[in-house]
Amino acid sequence: MVSPATPRRVTVRDIAAHTGVSIATVSRVLNEQANVAPRTRDLVRRAAEELGAQTDAAGRATAVRQGAVFVRCPYVLTDYFGLIVSSIAETLELHGRTLILNAGEAAQQAAVLPALPTRAGVGGAIVILPPEPSEQLVALRGRGFPFVVVDPRTAMPRDIAAVSAAHFAGARSLTAHLTRLGHRRIGVIAGPDNWLASEARLAGHASALAEAGVLPSPELVRATEPTTRHGYQATNALLDLPQRPTALIGFNDKAAVGALTAAAQRGLRVPDDLSIAGFDDIDLAQATSPMLTTVRQPLAEMGRMAVSLLIRLLDGHRVDALHVELATELVVRGSTGAAPAR
Repeated sequence: MVSPATPRRVTVRDIAAHTGVSIATVSRVLNEQANVAPRTRDLVRRAAEELGAQTDAAGRATAVRQGAVFVRCPYVLTDYFGLIVSSIAETLELHGRTLILNAGEAAQQAAVLPALPTRAGVGGAIVILPPEPSEQLVALRGRGFPFVVVDPRTAMPRDIAAVSAAHFAGARSLTAHLTRLGHRRIGVIAGPDNWLASEARLAGHASALAEAGVLPSPELVRATEPTTRHGYQATNALLDLPQRPTALIGFNDKAAVGALTAAAQRGLRVPDDLSIAGFDDIDLAQATSPMLTTVRQPLAEMGRMAVSLLIRLLDGHRVDALHVELATELVVRGSTGAAPAR
């Protein structure tokens, strides 16, 4: 006797195609969300039954993995992180998904990830620059729990969905801009040396230097936290070198603002005496005098892309391009200029 074939799992996309309503509306109905007309709600439920979608004890269709999306961002939600989280929230709303937010620096010490697969009401997660060791993420993936990493701190295994900006290309374009202006001695205020983004940006910086015929100099690099205070301290250390740099790159706009402060205190004119550039293009970059040359990261799009990948995972679709790298853009403003004559 031949065993009957296992029926194909009905997805939210199947129901949307059958009814002619949007995927977001179907998701709202299946997740018992409001703001759906009664007639549309009935249409979706009937379609789910006709297509053979599985149901729970209450008779509700479970064509997709149910539950809220847990968003973990254990940092203060200003500037960089705030833009990403806001974009995630807005996009989840369009998909009819509830958001559970875990944020703030105090959350860094909480052991959150291991309990997510069994946490009531949670269907998937988006984790932003996770402080947890990569082993915890691998273990979470091994339990079949759908999640996406935004801006991973360390290299991710191939089967873990991740979204980031093109750090290498962004840093390369910024350093190339400075070398075209005649700069050869360029100081770098890098992020922590154990961050994947810092490694990629340093590699991009070195690539642009090599193209200009310049060897990277370890004395011109300071690895530090991405804050204004640390940028200020790193700048003073770089400007105290016997042969100070003619340009500085902060791998974060806040660090570059700290560099502007240090330069002003020494009476250095920007960009006549010293060029300064940043990375991210947060609002602060346009509030300085002169305004910062920087690399724009697509922060809002990173959030939207993370939601898109997660929804596909929740719907049971195959996702091949698990590591998505979004393009950056060089934004030239008044803080960079020609290298001063020696």
